[in-house]
Amino acid sequence: MAIFSYKARSATGEMVTGKIDAEDEGAVRHGLRRQNLLPVAVVKEKKAWLKILKGVQIGGKKVGLKHVVIFSRQLSTLVNAGVPILQSLNILIEQATHKGFIKQITGIRDDIERGKSIAEALSSYPDTFSILYISMVKAGEAGGALDVILERLAIYLEKLQELKRKIRGALIYPACISVVAMGLVFFMLIFIVPTFKKVFESFGAKLPGFTLFVIGISDFLMGSHFILPNVVWMLIILVILFFVHRRLAKTERYGYRYDALLLKLPIFGVLFKKAAIAKFSRTLGTLVRSGVPILEALSIVSKTAGNRVVEKAVMTARTSIREGERITDPLRVSGVFPPMVTQMIAVGEETGALDSMLSKIADFYDHEVDAAVAALASVFEPLMIIVLGVIVGIILIAMYLPIFTMASVVGG
Repeated sequence: MAIFSYKARSATGEMVTGKIDAEDEGAVRHGLRRQNLLPVAVVKEKKAWLKILKGVQIGGKKVGLKHVVIFSRQLSTLVNAGVPILQSLNILIEQATHKGFIKQITGIRDDIERGKSIAEALSSYPDTFSILYISMVKAGEAGGALDVILERLAIYLEKLQELKRKIRGALIYPACISVVAMGLVFFMLIFIVPTFKKVFESFGAKLPGFTLFVIGISDFLMGSHFILPNVVWMLIILVILFFVHRRLAKTERYGYRYDALLLKLPIFGVLFKKAAIAKFSRTLGTLVRSGVPILEALSIVSKTAGNRVVEKAVMTARTSIREGERITDPLRVSGVFPPMVTQMIAVGEETGALDSMLSKIADFYDHEVDAAVAALASVFEPLMIIVLGVIVGIILIAMYLPIFTMASVVGG
């Protein structure tokens, strides 16, 4: 017996997830169908230690977004040229460079040969093809516009990848500067200050309180408890807190509060909010334009939002539409979406051009993210230089102050 994770669609169209003990994948799919559930993805659970090893693999087997974009664009071109889907997949298998992706495309081709639809075949690889991707392909198959849908997916994924790159760049740059600055400060406190301390002790003179304060910080960092210095224990505690935070962030209550806090941060909050609006607008607009029903589209958007505050607002909007109301009211109440966004969405609803309005919102906020990243870099760099200069200056003054005092005593 093994444990399998599954995703299945109920008779009402809702996505159901869970885990089940079974002999093999076939038994899981058979059991789900007996419960009137349509299997979407069934994955055998790996043992905990295998997951850890997989996580630390160098150049792991996970297929990157770049490979999915190339796959989508090439398959779109082949389908548009009239090449049969199986022959197209054979061509893509020969052209692919990622070994893991080659294996997945081969599995997709084999599943289609066995009678599965393209969407069903893609759903066997949820780590590579998201729910959004599979839903759009399903809509493209049903509407006979698979090539158009694949091209839209490639464009959407490219823009999403660009947005992630901007956010990552905006966070990595300040983080690197902060690490270098803190490393320099710790280096001075751990190696430079103790040297001055030995010199001062050899004179036997009374030290100023400011100097004693800085030496006290150095002594605390170098204090030895349980073999290791305190600074090492501090780093270990920070690492433990980081992993505890990541664990708690997966829970509903803590995760929601943390995501809400991110949107309210003084400098980064504006950037996170603009990125969330851009991603929401781009995703929903792409799904609506591709023919995915609005209720299903909102359900997919909520799961791919990346922020629980946005997810809650989207699910509330979905409930409003189901009850015959407008989408804009719950989005306005959430506090995430500015009036301009909700008004444009309202106009899109009334005129039947919701996808076009969402695309314009996404383009606007893509530019806003660019501006926010540039502003962040221009503000953070001089700010960190000033902070670092002040800290280093304080340490140097504290170390040289006794020397000036002793020089005046000797001169007197």
